[in-house]
Amino acid sequence: MQLRTLGRSGLQVSPLAFGGNVFGWTADEAMSFRLLDAWLDAGFNFVDTADVYSRWVPGHTGGESETLIGKWLQQTGKRNRVVLATKVGKPMGEGKQGLSPAYIREAVDASLRRLKCDHIDLYQSHDDDPDTPLAETAATFAELIKAGKVRAIGASNFTAARLAEALDVAEKAGLPRYESLQPLYNLYDRAVFEKELEPLCLARGVGVINFYALAAGFLTGKYRTEADAAKSARGASTTKKYLNPRGLRILDALDQAAKATGAKPGQIALAWQIARPSVTAPIASATSIEQLGELAAAVQLKLDADVIAMLDQASAEE
Repeated sequence: MQLRTLGRSGLQVSPLAFGGNVFGWTADEAMSFRLLDAWLDAGFNFVDTADVYSRWVPGHTGGESETLIGKWLQQTGKRNRVVLATKVGKPMGEGKQGLSPAYIREAVDASLRRLKCDHIDLYQSHDDDPDTPLAETAATFAELIKAGKVRAIGASNFTAARLAEALDVAEKAGLPRYESLQPLYNLYDRAVFEKELEPLCLARGVGVINFYALAAGFLTGKYRTEADAAKSARGASTTKKYLNPRGLRILDALDQAAKATGAKPGQIALAWQIARPSVTAPIASATSIEQLGELAAAVQLKLDADVIAMLDQASAEE
């Protein structure tokens, strides 16, 4: 596995990250453990989660994904084989949200307890917090790095303007800066990242670990009609927005590429992202060993220029 350096952090990560949102949600404990073991066995090392996963599920309070990962780490002793990323800032109830110094200190300790380890490799601001000065947040992250609780920090869901400001504030004050950005990006959701965020990340050496790399499963081709979307909870809630002429045109292009390469549409969609110079590691998830195998194969897929051009054209935003 050819590892990639994440920003200027020194972290060496696989070119695909496992999205831990499924752990404790659509993958139960036994399957989550099997998936994590298989991920490492396939040569990958990067796992991304968040404290808030999976608070959106009725009866869940957040922390379910971190708790399962922690239990797996404790049982297997594989912490040194994993680059572990999690996030802070989304609402966790009772006023627990944002990036204030006090809350970050509380949240990181809570994440470490759930993860059953002494440090987080990549600790990310899950959302921008306009109510907390960027310098205060950066100084708090500096404390965590000095204490050995965190190795590097990243941002998620930031606008280009706010990410640039955060980088400037940190660098001017000599504080740790965001070494990665986690934006929405895939063959369908292109415009915001490519027009605003991508040039900034390339210019400032910020790694990109984009979420929804498969557009919640849409780019695998399994949701082609509203009836298809209704077959799963995730499909019904998130993929309907892709069922339009442009989305179907993208699926057609992926089908054509599949015929030309012998690969599956989802693998091609991931390979298209992995080939992009700005992208360090797309984030994708699986709920079965078969799906995980398909993700793993995408890393070995090298698309030629004609296929990339066809996908670029089919997915161009109107």
